[in-house]
Amino acid sequence: MTQTSDQVLARGGQAAGVEHVAAADVLSPADRYQELFRAVQSARIFDDSKTFVDTVPRRDPADILRRYRELCHEPGFDLAQFVHAHFQHEPIPDNHYDSNPDQSLRAHIDGLWNVLTRHPKTHPARSSLLPLPFDYVVPGGRFSEMYYWDSYFTMQGLAQSGRPHLLRTMADNFAFLIDTYGHIPNGNRSYYLSRSQPPVFALMVELFETHGVRRAVHYLPQLKREHAFWMAGAEALKPGQACRHLVCLPDGAMLNRYWDERDTPREEGYREDVDTAARSRRPPGEVYRDLRAGAASGWDFSSRWLSDPNDLSTIRTTAILPIDLNSFLYKLERQIERLSQASGDSAGAAAFHAHANARRAAANRYLWSEADGAYVDYDWQLEHQRRELSAATATPLYVGMASQEQAQRVRHTIASRLLVPGGLMTTEQPSNQQWDRANGWAPLQWIAIAGLRRYGLRTLSEDIAHRWLETVSRLYERESKLVEKYALRSAGHAEAGGSGGEYPLQDGFGWTNGVTRNLLDAHPTHRAHHARAGRRR
Repeated sequence: MTQTSDQVLARGGQAAGVEHVAAADVLSPADRYQELFRAVQSARIFDDSKTFVDTVPRRDPADILRRYRELCHEPGFDLAQFVHAHFQHEPIPDNHYDSNPDQSLRAHIDGLWNVLTRHPKTHPARSSLLPLPFDYVVPGGRFSEMYYWDSYFTMQGLAQSGRPHLLRTMADNFAFLIDTYGHIPNGNRSYYLSRSQPPVFALMVELFETHGVRRAVHYLPQLKREHAFWMAGAEALKPGQACRHLVCLPDGAMLNRYWDERDTPREEGYREDVDTAARSRRPPGEVYRDLRAGAASGWDFSSRWLSDPNDLSTIRTTAILPIDLNSFLYKLERQIERLSQASGDSAGAAAFHAHANARRAAANRYLWSEADGAYVDYDWQLEHQRRELSAATATPLYVGMASQEQAQRVRHTIASRLLVPGGLMTTEQPSNQQWDRANGWAPLQWIAIAGLRRYGLRTLSEDIAHRWLETVSRLYERESKLVEKYALRSAGHAEAGGSGGEYPLQDGFGWTNGVTRNLLDAHPTHRAHHARAGRRR
């Protein structure tokens, strides 16, 4: 995290074959502005902690910090006035993602891609935004940058909307990030560089190949480098030890966990993290690390990571080996095996074949619950399976890691414990966290729908798809927009946007658009096609 932008670009620009990318400031706002950053966040100058770290400095950051140090102790110094004079903040328009009256759901989604697309030539200088060489799509709302795992689900809709240009540019942006930083950050912001997100690049390149964007073998070097990022330190680990993303279990098996290189408050959630750590009896650095790792999981936050589902300060993300993370890494290993064989590297293919088989065997020992007929997470510090069931249990089906018998049992468990009239619940556990009951999220619906279909379990797959389309279309009719998450309808209750978490419900919304657009094409007779903005049936 101490490398200069010149070093980053000299390595990354050449590796990615990019002739010119604007200079990136790889210092995060906390590092760049130091005590000014802490003062702004602690004083609550902005309602949302993310607002300040996304502002654009009006002059050289070093000059701003120097001027702050000169003025901050003077009588009558006004911190808010200083911040507004030296940083530019762009508010989110309230109706930016609303549809025109009587516009169909499909047409609304197709029209949103232009709204959500960002162009490198508009990247502001000296901000926390990491410049990218090509156009990309953002989620929307407060999320005005490209996110790693969000983008894969967004791409499902881009493919159906006939946007091969954006598929190609986003593919090359992700390759550029790996070449430049050694991994794909959580998002293209400097304050996200210390962590990644669920590793779905292997799934992306499969999608690119399916839709004729580019042959997957083109990205083999980046796939290998991403695998090396997640497996760093494996050679030196002994049973019972952990290093960064990797844990060596007592029998020598290795599985992965989420991790962040820093143990300080998240810069985009500074006040929230400081408050959370203050409620814990653990050292603050441990709590901050687990909060950051929870953000790396994409499930920020969920009872999956908590000892007490009602107390975020009990978060223990780094103690947990998640089933979805290890499923995605299994897919990465299988993809590298396949592409190595296709490129004539038989030895490399054999090595990754062994890696994938070892991971599947370890998952069957540690992450499969015979009693539940489901995949669960494993607490490697307490040496027992987590009992909480979540929609992540479908991920092994999505990547082909489950046996047919396991898939059948997961189907039964999902249908009996997670399925409600509005779709698939995130977990069985009610809490004030957004990745819990009874919220529903587009990526989790997609993983379950496609995973079940892969194993020929079409009845439940189609059922979830129909329920989800009904949920999205009914809210669209009432509010003329798509949102980040949904409160899943149960008998006698109307559809509503989801709740919980540390920020308000966001409109837009990239992955909801992507999954819904794909499902609309797959279900041409569903009544969601007749939904119109602002008009109830």
